[in-house]
Amino acid sequence: MAETTAKQRPGANMRLLEATQYRLPPAGWVSILHRVSGILMFVLLPFIIWLLDKSLTSEISYGEFTSAFMGGLWIFPAIIVKLVVLALIWAYLHHFFAGLRHLWMDATHSVSKEFGRTSALVTLGLSIVLTLALGFKLFF
Repeated sequence: MAETTAKQRPGANMRLLEATQYRLPPAGWVSILHRVSGILMFVLLPFIIWLLDKSLTSEISYGEFTSAFMGGLWIFPAIIVKLVVLALIWAYLHHFFAGLRHLWMDATHSVSKEFGRTSALVTLGLSIVLTLALGFKLFF
């Protein structure tokens, strides 16, 4: 009898802790982060609408908008407001670049393993570099 050395595949109901034991390729990380960024933007949509409203309504409301970044908002200090906006910046950029990646793959039928890895790394790189650049502008 031959011994089987193959790992057993997880069942249909994999738990989150079991999923952390696997090493995902870059395309897997981009896929998961694409979902996370979409959820983050959806959950923070009321905050985004509030920011847009305050920035466009009048000069007085624009002053309230800018004071949220200098002195804080309600019970939240300014650093928390800036970190939430930084998270929104990352979520938008990552979701945008991952969406472009998927559109490109759909339009050109680029489904090779190498293209998936390369485009995932480009997506992660662009979203992180641009988030850092805009975050520098936000904080300094």
